[in-house]
Amino acid sequence: MGEESVTNEATQLMGMFQVLPRLVVFDLDYTLWPFYCECRSKRETPSLYPHSKGILFALKDKGVDVAIASRSPTPDTARTFINKLGIRSMFVAEEIFYSWTHKTEHFQNINRRTGVPYNSMLFFDDENQNIETVSRMGVTSILVGNGVNLGALKQGLTKFSQNWGSNKKGKKR
Repeated sequence: MGEESVTNEATQLMGMFQVLPRLVVFDLDYTLWPFYCECRSKRETPSLYPHSKGILFALKDKGVDVAIASRSPTPDTARTFINKLGIRSMFVAEEIFYSWTHKTEHFQNINRRTGVPYNSMLFFDDENQNIETVSRMGVTSILVGNGVNLGALKQGLTKFSQNWGSNKKGKKR
């Protein structure tokens, strides 16, 4: 499936939901791309998972902001790869730094920078500890097994919609 067909399918998928997240946050390693930055050289040409770019384009087309939360020990390499892939302008926030907090600090920074409440965010990551920690902050979080793809996007939008509905009934936004 090519990038354009992924974008079209992702756009159609988002059209099926009454409410969308205001911000979708992605991890990098083994979420948007199939490698660890620290195992690669800045001189290499990186690649994304097959559905990643199409999903990013679809989110932007639908007016959903996107951000990065990565605990990479080699943030310079990660930023170089983002530039080489031509996707830097897509992100409203890039929190790329190593920490022991399982991304709570990343999300606090993203929240401060964007003003988007945690319960209006959707997060994709390949590490269960990050998913559990960020979920406790109120962010809808999805564990990806083999990178972000249309199936993970559907799962995330479904869970976000369910969380939004149950939060809306229980308390004022």
